[in-house]
Amino acid sequence: MNILLWIIQGITALLFGMAGSMKFSQSREKLLKTLPWVNDYSMTMVRFVGASELFAAIGLILPSALGIVPILTPVAACGLMLIMILAAVYHLGKKEYKGIMFNGLLFVLSAIIAYGRF
Repeated sequence: MNILLWIIQGITALLFGMAGSMKFSQSREKLLKTLPWVNDYSMTMVRFVGASELFAAIGLILPSALGIVPILTPVAACGLMLIMILAAVYHLGKKEYKGIMFNGLLFVLSAIIAYGRF
Protein backbone atom coordinates (compact mmCIF):
# COMPACT_ATOMS: atom_id res chain seq x y z
CA MET A 1 0.00 0.00 0.00
CA ASN A 2 2.86 2.39 0.80
CA ILE A 3 4.41 1.93 -2.65
CA LEU A 4 1.06 2.59 -4.33
CA LEU A 5 0.63 5.76 -2.26
CA TRP A 6 4.08 6.97 -3.31
CA ILE A 7 3.24 6.34 -6.97
CA ILE A 8 -0.03 8.25 -6.64
CA GLN A 9 1.73 11.05 -4.75
CA GLY A 10 4.39 11.31 -7.45
CA ILE A 11 1.90 11.42 -10.32
CA THR A 12 -0.36 13.90 -8.53
CA ALA A 13 2.56 16.12 -7.52
CA LEU A 14 3.85 16.09 -11.09
CA LEU A 15 0.44 17.07 -12.52
CA PHE A 16 -0.12 19.86 -10.02
CA GLY A 17 3.49 21.00 -10.23
CA MET A 18 3.31 21.40 -14.00
CA ALA A 19 -0.09 23.12 -13.86
CA GLY A 20 0.98 25.39 -11.01
CA SER A 21 4.25 26.42 -12.62
CA MET A 22 2.43 27.20 -15.86
CA LYS A 23 -0.14 29.40 -14.09
CA PHE A 24 2.55 31.04 -12.00
CA SER A 25 5.00 31.89 -14.76
CA GLN A 26 3.24 32.31 -18.11
CA SER A 27 1.63 35.44 -19.51
CA ARG A 28 -2.14 35.87 -19.72
CA GLU A 29 -2.01 35.58 -23.53
CA LYS A 30 -0.17 32.27 -23.40
CA LEU A 31 -2.44 30.88 -20.67
CA LEU A 32 -5.59 31.83 -22.58
CA LYS A 33 -4.64 29.37 -25.34
CA THR A 34 -5.14 26.42 -23.00
CA LEU A 35 -7.05 27.83 -20.02
CA PRO A 36 -9.98 30.01 -21.12
CA TRP A 37 -11.06 30.57 -17.50
CA VAL A 38 -8.05 32.85 -17.03
CA ASN A 39 -10.02 35.57 -18.83
CA ASP A 40 -12.57 35.59 -15.97
CA TYR A 41 -10.02 36.31 -13.22
CA SER A 42 -7.26 38.77 -12.47
CA MET A 43 -3.69 37.64 -13.02
CA THR A 44 -3.17 38.00 -9.29
CA MET A 45 -5.78 35.29 -8.72
CA VAL A 46 -4.30 33.09 -11.46
CA ARG A 47 -0.84 33.46 -9.93
CA PHE A 48 -2.26 32.69 -6.48
CA VAL A 49 -3.86 29.47 -7.76
CA GLY A 50 -0.59 28.56 -9.47
CA ALA A 51 1.46 29.18 -6.33
CA SER A 52 -1.05 27.20 -4.25
CA GLU A 53 -0.77 24.25 -6.63
CA LEU A 54 3.03 24.46 -6.62
CA PHE A 55 3.30 24.54 -2.84
CA ALA A 56 0.79 21.73 -2.48
CA ALA A 57 2.69 19.61 -5.04
CA ILE A 58 5.84 20.09 -2.98
CA GLY A 59 3.84 19.29 0.16
CA LEU A 60 2.70 15.98 -1.33
CA ILE A 61 6.29 14.75 -1.50
CA LEU A 62 8.79 16.47 0.78
CA PRO A 63 7.25 16.13 4.26
CA SER A 64 6.73 12.37 3.93
CA ALA A 65 9.99 11.78 2.07
CA LEU A 66 12.09 13.69 4.60
CA GLY A 67 10.09 12.65 7.65
CA ILE A 68 9.83 16.29 8.73
CA VAL A 69 6.27 17.10 9.86
CA PRO A 70 4.78 14.34 7.66
CA ILE A 71 1.25 15.43 8.62
CA LEU A 72 1.70 18.19 6.02
CA THR A 73 1.37 15.63 3.20
CA PRO A 74 -2.31 14.79 3.83
CA VAL A 75 -2.98 18.45 4.64
CA ALA A 76 -1.57 19.40 1.22
CA ALA A 77 -3.77 16.72 -0.36
CA CYS A 78 -6.82 18.20 1.40
CA GLY A 79 -5.90 21.64 0.09
CA LEU A 80 -5.77 20.25 -3.43
CA MET A 81 -9.15 18.61 -2.89
CA LEU A 82 -10.57 22.03 -2.03
CA ILE A 83 -9.02 23.59 -5.15
CA MET A 84 -10.57 20.83 -7.27
CA ILE A 85 -14.00 21.35 -5.71
CA LEU A 86 -13.83 25.07 -6.46
CA ALA A 87 -12.62 24.40 -10.00
CA ALA A 88 -15.44 21.90 -10.59
CA VAL A 89 -18.03 24.42 -9.38
CA TYR A 90 -16.62 26.97 -11.83
CA HIS A 91 -16.70 24.49 -14.73
CA LEU A 92 -20.22 23.41 -13.81
CA GLY A 93 -21.39 27.01 -14.06
CA LYS A 94 -19.81 27.25 -17.53
CA LYS A 95 -21.15 23.79 -18.55
CA GLU A 96 -17.59 22.61 -19.20
CA TYR A 97 -18.12 18.97 -18.33
CA LYS A 98 -14.71 17.73 -19.54
CA GLY A 99 -13.09 20.05 -17.01
CA ILE A 100 -15.27 18.62 -14.25
CA MET A 101 -14.19 15.08 -15.10
CA PHE A 102 -10.51 16.02 -14.88
CA ASN A 103 -11.12 17.91 -11.62
CA GLY A 104 -12.90 14.81 -10.32
CA LEU A 105 -9.95 12.57 -11.18
CA LEU A 106 -7.50 14.89 -9.43
CA PHE A 107 -9.88 15.13 -6.46
CA VAL A 108 -9.97 11.32 -6.15
CA LEU A 109 -6.17 11.05 -6.37
CA SER A 110 -5.79 13.71 -3.70
CA ALA A 111 -8.43 12.01 -1.52
CA ILE A 112 -6.57 8.69 -1.75
CA ILE A 113 -3.37 10.44 -0.62
CA ALA A 114 -5.15 12.22 2.24
CA TYR A 115 -6.82 9.03 3.44
CA GLY A 116 -3.69 6.91 3.08
CA ARG A 117 -1.39 9.38 4.83
CA PHE A 118 -3.72 10.38 7.66
